[in-house]
Amino acid sequence: MEIQHFGYHHPLVFIQARTVASKTALCLVCEKPVVGCSYGCNQCQFYLHKGCAKLELAPKIQHSFHPKHPLTLLSKSPYFGFGICNFYRKKFGGFIYNCNDCSFDLHINRALLQSSIAANFPNSLHPHLLLFIQNHNNEVKSHCSGCQKPISGPIYHCSDCTYPYFNLHKECAELPLEINYPYDRRHPLTLLPQPPTYPQKCSCYLCRIQWKGFVYSCSLCNFDLSLDDFLFSSPTITVASHEHPWMLVSRKMSFVCDFCGTDGDHTPYFCATCHLLVHKNCISLPRHIMITRHRHTISLSHSLRQNQVKDWMCKICYEEVDIRYGNYRCPTSRCHYIAHVCCTTNKAIWDGTIMPEGYDERSEEMVDEPWNLITDVVEQIRIGKLMVASEIKHSYHDHNLRLTFSGKTKDDDSQCDGCEQWKFFIQKDCAELPKEMPHPFHKHLFTLSNSHNEYGCQCCDACGRVHQGFKYRCYKRNCDFSFDIQCMLLSDTLKHPSHEHSLFLVHNNEGTSCSACFRNLQSRDVAYRCMKRCDFSLDVGCASLPLTGWYKYDRHALTLTFSDDSEPSQFYCDLCEKEREPNRWFYYCADCDNSLHLNCAIGDLPYLKLGNKLEQYCGHKHPFTVVKNIWNCPPCKVCGEVCHGQALECKVSEYNFTVHWNCSLSLFEAFE
Repeated sequence: MEIQHFGYHHPLVFIQARTVASKTALCLVCEKPVVGCSYGCNQCQFYLHKGCAKLELAPKIQHSFHPKHPLTLLSKSPYFGFGICNFYRKKFGGFIYNCNDCSFDLHINRALLQSSIAANFPNSLHPHLLLFIQNHNNEVKSHCSGCQKPISGPIYHCSDCTYPYFNLHKECAELPLEINYPYDRRHPLTLLPQPPTYPQKCSCYLCRIQWKGFVYSCSLCNFDLSLDDFLFSSPTITVASHEHPWMLVSRKMSFVCDFCGTDGDHTPYFCATCHLLVHKNCISLPRHIMITRHRHTISLSHSLRQNQVKDWMCKICYEEVDIRYGNYRCPTSRCHYIAHVCCTTNKAIWDGTIMPEGYDERSEEMVDEPWNLITDVVEQIRIGKLMVASEIKHSYHDHNLRLTFSGKTKDDDSQCDGCEQWKFFIQKDCAELPKEMPHPFHKHLFTLSNSHNEYGCQCCDACGRVHQGFKYRCYKRNCDFSFDIQCMLLSDTLKHPSHEHSLFLVHNNEGTSCSACFRNLQSRDVAYRCMKRCDFSLDVGCASLPLTGWYKYDRHALTLTFSDDSEPSQFYCDLCEKEREPNRWFYYCADCDNSLHLNCAIGDLPYLKLGNKLEQYCGHKHPFTVVKNIWNCPPCKVCGEVCHGQALECKVSEYNFTVHWNCSLSLFEAFE
């Protein structure tokens, strides 16, 4: 089978695969090795691929690579027997499209490339019109003029620039003209087609690597960034809590984290969309969390406006929040809660629970929910316009409790008539305590409980006092905090008469001491502190002291007093007749001039009910009874001093002794 090709004067014979005379034969259309079936003349060594031989090449074309004149199809270049393609400066022989007026040659393969005009390419990066080529079939072997990397994929090509060639990756041609970058966050960086001109022997980064491509530059700061740094040297991380990827900054630098507001001196992560620079640990900060310091879900924010929050005071540490950096705030309308990121994510504040996106947060506090109540109303009465429960069933008592106004107990108490051996009274507020409630003292929820240790009492982890009433306890694994009811009624702020400023709850008070009792505070202790640089702190025990006390020889209430201007000779307690320390708090009656130590006025066991039993306490085989000695005060079995006020009494005949609470731990030695 033969064909007559317009480019050759002999008929061309069909040649089966591997019957070409020359093993190095090239197709004179595409100049690629002849493999497989072809048409050719072995005598003249003229060969065409089967596909190339059947190409319908137009004798004249108008091509975007040379828009000035039409190009004419020739079987070979009219110059010196070979041509140099003006698209890609390479010598070749064979078919070409030629412009005789301009001495312009275009190889057939390049002439077949599909291209379109890139009309919107910025003139600041290149003065000539660029052509977009979706698929160049690996015909372009040069490097990208922007990033200096080998050309691949779709490209932009300038047909006017013959040497040096101007070709761009599609990604490099579509780069933003300005970017924000962490090294120079004061000004945007502008894209330039080449590095700025610097003096000879310049030691800057770009001169040292002899960079010739595009750069992002800030002329005000003399900072330049190569595309190699911007595009190829920065691994990225994607996290669910942020909508954009985080790019690792490849150079070590000093910075301030935009999330937590603290300094950093390592390689940060950068969000180019949000213009944020953060620590590695901060990129995984959750978007929504809940803490016991606030009843709503709080959300991470890094772009607050002045009118979004009225009070810029952190509600945890009570120092000002710098809104240039991240914070957690309450998104609920009319709720202006805001806190530092570091304060919110402190292990003592947050238990690590992340709230899901779109979480339907509680609009009311948990204590208001019916399922969270500890009592059932049996009967109600009307008092004025209010309906009040007159009889209730309490979960921690076998019988119903009735509301009483007898005056034998405090106002509005519930009394049980079914207990014959001892009366069961509970204040109305205590009867309506919720089953579960959060508290700023601790990061987990507390559950109401009436259980105690093997002795029949419990020590409060907040104030340190022993009690026998209800308590709130944390049942989380490896967490055994429990607080008495008095401490659970405290909030995260306190206005105390001992200090002119408001006091705020602070965790981790190690290194400080209580300004009332001078006890050194530990890291586990919570305390109330003044944020006005007064160096004033109160532990929970001192903050919860009753403001009044009683003395058997005084008909007036004694007032909690915080300083004493008396003569040193007057620093004595009128009950125990021992010396008082001048800087310690005390109870005082101004009318009768009576002064008492704190424990002498309120007792060592203010929250133990008189008559209650302590079983097997301190290894003693008989139960102790909680008593209060007023007139005939027996001596202490351990120290020998008089037991004023509350004490423990063993009434078994062969023992029959009384002991101070503080001396009871040494009771075993007293019987040796």
